[in-house]
Amino acid sequence: MPQHSPAAVIVLAAGAGTRMKSATPKVMHPIAGRSLLHHAITAAAGTGPEHLVVVLRHAREQVASHVESIAGVLDRSVLVADQDDVPGTGRAAECALTQLPEDMDGTVVVTYGDVPLLTTSTLFALVEHHEAQSNAVTVLSANVVNPAGYGRIVRDAAGDLERIVEQKDADEAVRAIGEINSGIYAFEASVLREALARVDTDNAQGEKYLTDVIGIARSSGSRVAALTTDDVWQVEGANDRVQLAQLGRELNRRIVESHMRAGVTVVDPETTWIDSDVVLAPDVTIQPGVQLHGACDIAVGAVIGPDTTLADTEVGEGATIIRTHGSLAVIGAGASVGPFAYLRPGTELGSHGKIGTFVETKNAQIGEGSKVPHLTYVGDATVGEHSNIGASSVFVNYDGEKKQRTTIGSHVRMGSDTMYIAPVTVGDGAYSGAGAVLRDDVPAGALAIKEGRQRNIEGWVEKNRPGSAAAQAAQLAHDTAPESTAADSAAPDRGTSADDADRNKES
Repeated sequence: MPQHSPAAVIVLAAGAGTRMKSATPKVMHPIAGRSLLHHAITAAAGTGPEHLVVVLRHAREQVASHVESIAGVLDRSVLVADQDDVPGTGRAAECALTQLPEDMDGTVVVTYGDVPLLTTSTLFALVEHHEAQSNAVTVLSANVVNPAGYGRIVRDAAGDLERIVEQKDADEAVRAIGEINSGIYAFEASVLREALARVDTDNAQGEKYLTDVIGIARSSGSRVAALTTDDVWQVEGANDRVQLAQLGRELNRRIVESHMRAGVTVVDPETTWIDSDVVLAPDVTIQPGVQLHGACDIAVGAVIGPDTTLADTEVGEGATIIRTHGSLAVIGAGASVGPFAYLRPGTELGSHGKIGTFVETKNAQIGEGSKVPHLTYVGDATVGEHSNIGASSVFVNYDGEKKQRTTIGSHVRMGSDTMYIAPVTVGDGAYSGAGAVLRDDVPAGALAIKEGRQRNIEGWVEKNRPGSAAAQAAQLAHDTAPESTAADSAAPDRGTSADDADRNKES
């Protein structure tokens, strides 16, 4: 194990969290893309303990399943201990000890499941201080402006830690103390076991306090001390939605700042939200109003935003994404997306491709250099390389019972307002005329056109809408138009292939 790794870390997560007023267990509420408990376990696991135990009670099965998923992400063993009906942090720690070897020596760290800003480095510092001074107990403390609700650190005349007094048991003199107990400790394992066996519930709350271990250890002649952190945020817990939001804002500020110091340009940090697991390469630019959630991975030189939300999305080098919402998508190097694009799960855009204005994609693989410029839905489709999908096209993928797939080849030019009635395949190099409805496969190099020709019904408006503004305008146009022969007014026979093909120019 790394130097100063504790023998065990215990994470207390048994509380009901009633002030959250939520059906979701408190420790499962998320900030920065992870639950409170995920943050806490990640920090604890980072110290490399041989044993890691999480104590549960409220919503036990739901939280235990969540712990199992976190252990899978971290690829390490995480034990679960159940707290019984005896309340209090001391009893919770005592229940955790049942999951550890009885003869285990070394340092045991106790922390909480609702302190998401606590870092691995602070836990390492606590263990190092504890072991360097040969303490039996070391408390992580902090000096705060408003200590209400916290246990107070009471020191003796020499400035040494004497005891910890909980808020409800404190008199006015003790409540005036600004140094608070974070609830995070390092214990010598044997001292913790022996002291917990002597802790009772004789207090205002009728609970078994972990803080009582301090007095017991001190009275037996063991050394107890406090390590004060200057970073108060690291020991702040989330007891209600207000505190949850405050912690989320501060954690986001730290995440954004860390990326900026690593070479990422964030134009407006105040309107930028980045989750803990997001990866940003140097020279990425984040414009105002961007949210990056989950496991986003943004490559060198990409520009994201403004006003863009991505979740679990991979963005290639030099890509540009503007005013877009995307999830579970892959965007290739040099590609362009937006504005006002919606990338649903399964979207894969090849390098130097384009998904443009008011385009929605789902389960669609769009090849290198291909373009879907505007006003189009592409669902359950494969588009080859260097193809162009005309404006207002719809991939009709649902037959009323199940989704069907459309396959379009490479170097294809599809006209505006083309309907693809899946399942259908368009071969390489094929074209379609504007307004085509493709119910059958289109061979490679073929031109698909709509069969019906335009027919004009002369005088329809004056006959069917007499007196209307349209009829009056039409009558005026007729009255002022130069005389023409019937042959002149007849629509020319424009043919099909050449003129329809002209409509297939790239948008």
